[in-house]
Amino acid sequence: MPLFNWQALKSNQVAGTIFNELDDEELNMAAFEEQFKTKAQASPAEIGTLRMKLAHKIPSKVCLMEPNRAKNLAITLRKEGMAASDICCSYNQKALSLDFLELLERFIPTEYEMKLIHNYECEGRPLDELSEEDRFMVRFGKIPRLAQRISTLTFMGNFTDSVQLIQPQIDAIIAASMSIKSSAKLKKILEIILAFGNYMNSSKRGAAYGFKLQSLDLLLETKSTDRRQTLLHFIVNIIQEKYPELHSFYTELHFLDKAAMSLDSILQDVRALERGMEVTKREFTVEKDNPVLQAFVKSNSALLDSVIADGKKAQDVYDSAVEYFGENPKTMPPAMFFPLFVRFIKAYKPQMDLIAELKKRQTTPLVREGKDGAIEDIITLRNQPYRRADGGRRSAKWKPGQQLQVSSDISL
Repeated sequence: MPLFNWQALKSNQVAGTIFNELDDEELNMAAFEEQFKTKAQASPAEIGTLRMKLAHKIPSKVCLMEPNRAKNLAITLRKEGMAASDICCSYNQKALSLDFLELLERFIPTEYEMKLIHNYECEGRPLDELSEEDRFMVRFGKIPRLAQRISTLTFMGNFTDSVQLIQPQIDAIIAASMSIKSSAKLKKILEIILAFGNYMNSSKRGAAYGFKLQSLDLLLETKSTDRRQTLLHFIVNIIQEKYPELHSFYTELHFLDKAAMSLDSILQDVRALERGMEVTKREFTVEKDNPVLQAFVKSNSALLDSVIADGKKAQDVYDSAVEYFGENPKTMPPAMFFPLFVRFIKAYKPQMDLIAELKKRQTTPLVREGKDGAIEDIITLRNQPYRRADGGRRSAKWKPGQQLQVSSDISL
């Protein structure tokens, strides 16, 4: 027979409703089945057999949890196969996987669920009538300091990985900030840029004492009169000719690309570690004889103190570096500050290669062969400019002894 897709109510949902007052009705199921059977259906069952099956039907269990939540809990419990009494009691991180703990943390009984369990027990009803998930929740909710225990276990399991993730980020910001602020070569290059900028603006604006770092992006956009070179190209050329010791200034700057991250997020992670350690220490004061808690607190407290100190240092040195370049650390996070220098370096390096290539071409003679087989050195034309008395430069069409005809239409 086809399915009737209604939304069925569970036994605990019909209490006090009209459905609890209904009686079994004697109906002609044979005629009904004849009318609604599917084509592939076998011969109809006898009415007596149907009534017998209904009479021996196992009564459904009482469900206190929301159906979807109970279903998800059942899936979680099947993955680990542990009893509620074995969970969170021994702080055995080997027996309780981190993934299972993070899933289990979602099923800490809510205040409403604990109230339902309390009312059920006060009524004196047997626990066997509850579903398997509800029975687990009853035992699970009776574990002392359940939320603190799971939080502590999760923190202990994640601590090492969290530190290994946070520490390199802190180190990158410290190294990048200190290298930028202490670079004498970068300081000299900014001095050269400021000098050329003030000279360009001298006729229209007053002298500037400094400039925003975002102005570095404009060096590629500002071009010469003939549009053949940029201001950055010209400055790089000056540096190579007059200040060759500055051309590799970027070697003094470290971890710029790795430091382009959110310092606020890093410090939030550090504070989360600090709060987790405080919870763990409070739990240890309750269970002073627990060797697992004792070993963790003893071996990791100093490490966390070091991370906290480095986080504060990263904030201080970054703020100092940003202010040193005339920017506001509140409006200029590392994700914006360090990429300014990364882009400048990426634009600077190709100019060095281009200038080297141009110089190489200038030192290599460029030759071409004329129609009559004569070879003219193009470079000598640049080194020896044309003079009036220079009559030696003959055209391929003019021969010695040939008279030049001057038209009377040309006035000298």
